[in-house]
Amino acid sequence: MEEDSIHHSLQKLHCSVKNYDWGLPGQLSQVAKLSELNSGVQFDPMKPYAELWIGTHESGPSFLVNDNGGGDGETVSLKDWIFDNPDLLGDKVVQKWGSDLPFLFKVLSVGKALSIQAHPDKELARMLHKLHPDVYKDGNHKPEMALAMTDFEALCGFITLKELKAVIHTVPEVVDLVGAENANLVLQTSEQNGEQKVKPVLQAVFTHFMSASKEIVTDAVNRLINRLHKESEVRLLTEKELLVLRLENQYPSDIGVIAAFFLNHVKLNPGEALYLGANEPHAYLSGECVECMATSDNVVRAGLTPKFIDVQTLCSMLTYKQGFPEILRGVSMNPYVNKYIPPFEEFEIDHCVLPKGERVVFPSVPGPSIFLVTAGEGMMNTGSPKVYKTTEGDVLFAPAGTEVSVSSESELHLYRTGINSKFF
Repeated sequence: MEEDSIHHSLQKLHCSVKNYDWGLPGQLSQVAKLSELNSGVQFDPMKPYAELWIGTHESGPSFLVNDNGGGDGETVSLKDWIFDNPDLLGDKVVQKWGSDLPFLFKVLSVGKALSIQAHPDKELARMLHKLHPDVYKDGNHKPEMALAMTDFEALCGFITLKELKAVIHTVPEVVDLVGAENANLVLQTSEQNGEQKVKPVLQAVFTHFMSASKEIVTDAVNRLINRLHKESEVRLLTEKELLVLRLENQYPSDIGVIAAFFLNHVKLNPGEALYLGANEPHAYLSGECVECMATSDNVVRAGLTPKFIDVQTLCSMLTYKQGFPEILRGVSMNPYVNKYIPPFEEFEIDHCVLPKGERVVFPSVPGPSIFLVTAGEGMMNTGSPKVYKTTEGDVLFAPAGTEVSVSSESELHLYRTGINSKFF
C-alpha cells in the first residue's frame, strides 16, 4: 500500500473469536455468524461462541487483510501497523495514549451468566498486574459500555439502602450469611446518615457475605432454592427470585446466586446502553450486545464462575455506590445514526441503520474509527479513488481525518466506534 494513500483509505481487518463456556452455541450466536463471515473460518453449531474481539489487545489481536492478491493475506497485526504508522491515530490521541488504540471493541453473545466482577481503576490495575501478571494481564483500567443488540440482561451496581432493608426482612438466607449483627446494622442505618456513613456499612456487610465458607454457602443456597420452590406453589415469585433460580441452575452452590439480591437487575431493550466505571460490580446475564472498553482485559471475579476468584480484592476495590444505573438511549445525529457517549474519554459508539438506497456521511474526526457491519450490504467511500464494497461481517479501520460516506444496497446495519467526541 502506498505510504500516503493509507491515510485516506479504509483497512479491512480479520478479528479474533473467544469460545468461553458462557457463550451461545454457534447456531444461535451472532458472534459465531459474524466471525465466520469476517474470517472465513466455519463455526461449529454446538460449540459456545462468546466474544468477537476487534482491536490491538494481545489476548485477541486483529490482523490486516491483504486485498491486493499478493502476499499471504494475514501478515501484519493491527497493533504493529499502528505502531509503525502512529499518525493514523491523530496527534492528540498519540499524545494522550501513545501509538496504540485506546479502545477495544467487541460483540458478545451471552448464553449464561458471566461472573460477578469489577474492573480495577488505573492505580489498582498497575498494582495487580505487577503482583499477579498471570491473572491480571495488563496495567490498564477498563471502563466499558454495552449496547444491546437484542433484549439484554445484567446485574449492575448495588440496590438502594431501602431495597437492601427489604431483602434483610424477606430473604432469611441473606441474614444467615451476613450475620444478625450486620443485618441489624443495615436496619439501623438511615439514608439521612449520608453516603459516607452508608458506604462503610454496605462494604462491611457485603465483604462478610462474600467471604462465607463454601460449606455455609452451599447450605444457604440449597435452603433458598428449596424455600422458593415451596413458596412458588402458593404465590408468584418476584423477578429477582426467578432470576436466582435461573442462576442456581447455571452455577449450583455458588455465592453469586445469593449475591444477586444485593445488585440491580437491569433489562435493556435493543438500542439501549449501560456503562460501567472502574470498581463497579456487575454481571451480564443473557442476550447479545456490542461492547466497547478501554484496551484492557483486567477482571476481578468473585462469583458465578469456575475461574480464579479474588474476593478480598473485589470487596476492597468497589465504590459501593447505590441506586439504579443510568441507561443511555443515544443521541440522534441524523435520521439514520444514533450516538452513545459514555463519561469516559477512550470511546463512544455510533449505531447506524440505513434503509435500502440511502446514503449517510460519517464526518472526519481527529481520531481513528472502526466500523463493523452486522447486516446488509453497501458501499463505503473515503474520497479516494477506491470504493469499498461492504457486507455483513466486515470490519474496517478508518484513520484519523477520514470522512466516510456509506450507501446501502439492502438495509444496512453498522456500528462505528471511535474516541469520545468530548475528548477533542
